[in-house]
Amino acid sequence: MKKFLIIFASLLVTGYLIFAMIYFHDTSGDQVCNSFEVIVKDSSDTHFLLPDEIRQLIKNKGLNPIGKQMKDINTLDIRQAILTNQMVKSAEVYPAQNGSIIAVVTQRLPVLRIMSDAGDNYYIDRDRERMPTSIHYSAYVPVATGAVSEEFAKNQLFDFAEYLQNHPEWDAWIEQIVVTGDDRVELIPRAGDFRIVLGTLDDYEKKLRKFSVFVEKGLNVVGWNRYSVINLSYDKQVVCTKK
Repeated sequence: MKKFLIIFASLLVTGYLIFAMIYFHDTSGDQVCNSFEVIVKDSSDTHFLLPDEIRQLIKNKGLNPIGKQMKDINTLDIRQAILTNQMVKSAEVYPAQNGSIIAVVTQRLPVLRIMSDAGDNYYIDRDRERMPTSIHYSAYVPVATGAVSEEFAKNQLFDFAEYLQNHPEWDAWIEQIVVTGDDRVELIPRAGDFRIVLGTLDDYEKKLRKFSVFVEKGLNVVGWNRYSVINLSYDKQVVCTKK
């Protein structure tokens, strides 16, 4: 008898769970969507994406969920539409119990901006991928000009720009990276009317340390306006060109 009661109770619980799943699923499915909320992550400092821009994109695609029953809304289609925006890194779209559809969007974050002699103007993002510029916002990242190939930008130049971002003292001090022929690099500082020749980006940390010593023992003594070029490309020496 006891075993029978246990089996009977188990069947009742199972039946209730099945009923509840069907009932609440049908109820939520019949609910009408009353809002479409877009949350852009990492938007306190970076503003490549605006929520209204995403909402307008979804309207243009004919996927606006507002006014539709939840069961008729395809959140996967909305997500795929959001991902067509080249500023978007990832997106998640899901229904909420209050009758809303919520889209959580992660925007791409740039490390470097390229403005090449060939007329290219784009960013390289944290995944080393090409990223378009925005009419809404310009990121405060190192700018590389000159003969910049996309391959060089995604590899050696990316590593150098990431190093600058991780070392604020250099990031704030260097205004522009100029790429000359054969992927050789010159730096334009914010202070001082001269160019810094790095040459190749091999051992750039060592070259920058060498420049720091030269500033302390050289420029701070003879003055910052004495030289037009400071060349760090030679091993164990700094070669300067007077104005």
